[in-house]
Amino acid sequence: MLNVLDSLVPITRFNRGEANKIFDEVRESGCKVVVKNNTPTCVLLTPDRYQRMMELIEDQYLSMLAEERERYDTGATYSFEEVLAKDGLTLADIDAMEDVDIE
Repeated sequence: MLNVLDSLVPITRFNRGEANKIFDEVRESGCKVVVKNNTPTCVLLTPDRYQRMMELIEDQYLSMLAEERERYDTGATYSFEEVLAKDGLTLADIDAMEDVDIE
């Protein structure tokens, strides 16, 4: 876990030309919080850490969605053809769509 005080970077360090050094620190720690006028302004993350965070958010969303679907599950099931018919489509319509060039 990152110590919050160690993660703070004053914006003035960027103004002094220390961006490369700050980016090296981000690579080492994974995260830095840029502070301007004693107020957090932005968070710098490594691409790997950002990707992991986004995956965790997506996993959490999908988990919540699955739980909600299970809570309201009526046990009813529908065939693919029934789902298509609900929207006025047939398997032939789907096959015809595969032949369409959408470039």
